[in-house]
Amino acid sequence: MRIILLGPPGAGKGTQSERIVERYGIPQLSTGDMLRAAVAAGTPVGLEAKSIMESGGLVPDAVVVGIVADRVEEADAKSGFILDGFPRTVEQAKALDRMLAEKGIALDAVVEFVVDENALVGRIAKRAEETAARGQPVRKDDTPEVFKTRLDAYKTQTAPLSDYYAGTGLLRKIDGMQPIDHVTGEVVTLLNGFREKAVS
Repeated sequence: MRIILLGPPGAGKGTQSERIVERYGIPQLSTGDMLRAAVAAGTPVGLEAKSIMESGGLVPDAVVVGIVADRVEEADAKSGFILDGFPRTVEQAKALDRMLAEKGIALDAVVEFVVDENALVGRIAKRAEETAARGQPVRKDDTPEVFKTRLDAYKTQTAPLSDYYAGTGLLRKIDGMQPIDHVTGEVVTLLNGFREKAVS
């Protein structure tokens, strides 16, 4: 079971990803974690990424795809994986498609959590207020101003992936404004359908 999770910041991708990992025993592949692991392991792609990061540059798509290529070959990802946070752009999606095709690996689905952006901003503002009321530090990402900036970046760079994957027939949309358990129920129904197809 190989899936990509899409949706703006605050849509619940992280929560649902944790539940999928727990239920199906497949790893969540975070590009940040993969980059750090590749650098620490001293792999050829990791060394290339390290030199770029140390010079203050942005790691190019080809290097990130190379790191994903290495990671999907590891034993725990053989029966499936979740990609969350990658691809971020249509160009990255095309590069990912080429790499997976070369390995004979096919994605099962791209699950997009559809949310009301105005409600999301309100949700984040409320979370920041509640955190501050408890006397805890508010994450910089949880301030409405920073969140709106992240949302704008998502709309510009990542939202076009919805149309891209719709064109491949892989896109499945789920209402992310439902209660968390309802969203999980829809995700499980969807993924179980793919498992049954694979078995039959």
